[in-house]
Amino acid sequence: MAKKASTNKVAVAEPGPAVDPYAPRPRLHKLRVSNFRCIGPTPVEIELDDIVVLVGPNNAGKSSILRAYQVVMLEGDKQGHLTTDDFPGGEVNTERPPTIELETVVHEGNSPATKWVSTNPDTGERVVKERWQWKREGAPDRDGWNVETGDWDSTSFPWGPGNIAQANRPRPHRVGAFEDPIKQAEQVLDLLKEAIKSRVKEVSRRRAEAQGEEESEYDRLLKAARNLQSSIASDATAAVESVCKDLGETIAEVFTGYAVMVEATPEDGLDKTLSLFKAELRMGPKEGHQSAIDRQGSGACRTLLWAALRILAERKHAKNDGSVERPHVLLMDEPELCLHPDAIRKACRVLYDLPKRGNWQVMITTHSPVFIDFSRDNTSVVRVERDEEGNVEGTTIFRPQRAKLDEDDKVELKLLNLCDPYVAEFFFGGRTIVVEGDTEYTAFRFAIAKRPAEFSNVHVVRARGKYPVASLCKILNQFGKRYAVLHDADTPKTPKGKSNPAWTANARILDATADGRKAGNVRLVASLPDFERAFFGEEADEEKPYEALRRLREDDASLGVVSSLLEALIDFEKPMPKGALNWSDLEALGAAVDGAAVGIRDRHGEVQ
Repeated sequence: MAKKASTNKVAVAEPGPAVDPYAPRPRLHKLRVSNFRCIGPTPVEIELDDIVVLVGPNNAGKSSILRAYQVVMLEGDKQGHLTTDDFPGGEVNTERPPTIELETVVHEGNSPATKWVSTNPDTGERVVKERWQWKREGAPDRDGWNVETGDWDSTSFPWGPGNIAQANRPRPHRVGAFEDPIKQAEQVLDLLKEAIKSRVKEVSRRRAEAQGEEESEYDRLLKAARNLQSSIASDATAAVESVCKDLGETIAEVFTGYAVMVEATPEDGLDKTLSLFKAELRMGPKEGHQSAIDRQGSGACRTLLWAALRILAERKHAKNDGSVERPHVLLMDEPELCLHPDAIRKACRVLYDLPKRGNWQVMITTHSPVFIDFSRDNTSVVRVERDEEGNVEGTTIFRPQRAKLDEDDKVELKLLNLCDPYVAEFFFGGRTIVVEGDTEYTAFRFAIAKRPAEFSNVHVVRARGKYPVASLCKILNQFGKRYAVLHDADTPKTPKGKSNPAWTANARILDATADGRKAGNVRLVASLPDFERAFFGEEADEEKPYEALRRLREDDASLGVVSSLLEALIDFEKPMPKGALNWSDLEALGAAVDGAAVGIRDRHGEVQ
């Protein structure tokens, strides 16, 4: 390990190479957090996609992850300082300091020196890695990963000081769960002013080009304002000194030896402070009364805020000098709060579409399965939870590329999402059982309601068909945790002697669960030949869920069989009841189906 330098660092900005084909779109690549708030020494690592959905129980650390990126982007500002409440256990421990690591994809327009840039061999993207550590309350120490030495380097930084470096990372926009409506209104106004000013610049530039002028009206206005500032500051020196003298004399009577000084100099960043419009924001029905934002409901205020963020996304990404505009990251806590169910679905669609503009990433926390869309290729789902020792864990549990979903899977999952927006509930933790249809789901939910303590934290996921079962298994495999599958075995041939498509689906389910079964994480169970005949002795042609519920309420024996099946799907050591087969071979499943048919014929006089 390289020797650590003094904490009194000298920030040295090193120029990057003049020409180098970097990735075309700068973005966040990875965030790693440890010893920060409720997150302990085991780092929580988040791989950042266009859309990152953080799920998990309350107080598991999801909001702390959003806050972590916001904190490092406030370097140099007091809002980026930590207090003892941000240290684990409320105690400063120099051996285990709050640590946040960030990997950023760069391009030719914002690349630092080559010693800070590594290349991802799989994607060809160029990545810069930085680290912030708080060994005391207040401001952090920042290091950069030196590719040449293979170690953290504290003698200089990628891009130089924090205020310069920030412009080369995506700009954060945080929308908290319970923001003050007045503060939200101010944020919206600031965002809209920025969008309006950007549009003014563009119109002014186009007008100048059309008239063959070198300077636009906006550029001339800025120059005139700067000249006026300098002139006023210079001419007003005597007046300023007089005011300071009077103030100083009064202050000195209370605080001996104190003086007051006002330094009137032209303001830096005039382009950012120049206001062209007085903006007042009101909202309400088009034909009705429109009132101030702080009089609106919480759901309306939050929606308006990220709607304003979307307006910013409409701006051109390329600046006049050909460089790429600074990208954006929306950090939002629970976007479903205070919204009607239909509004939640619309909000989900809008947020998922935001990265299509090419200059946005979105990271949200949520407790709503509606905000998980399996069919999107640009989404990562991260479950944040505590282990048995109370340590916070964060694992990227779903990325479409790793799930290897084919086009048929995506179609099935998209249709499933439309039919049942709560199918993604298993992402939020618990013991998961995938079932094929409504009858099994209804039966298990009834059994769980009868014994809630024993079957607590069990999620029964209905695939609403046999083919979606395999698609859901591909997603569940990424968890690396146990789950069970219950489906109808069906028969190889239809009653008319033709090949049965339902039987073909068995092979897909078998393949999708292969790795999990080898690892002992999956129990694959088939009802012989289907759930109704296996456990109720007859096939229900109509109202199958209702008939199952009626039988379970009236027949304790049927309830006992279903409960024992549920127990076996949760505890892999328990035996299966008659009518269910824990299977791993298609031929053996066919033989079991034939045997079950003989049993049914014996009971009812014919094969059903």
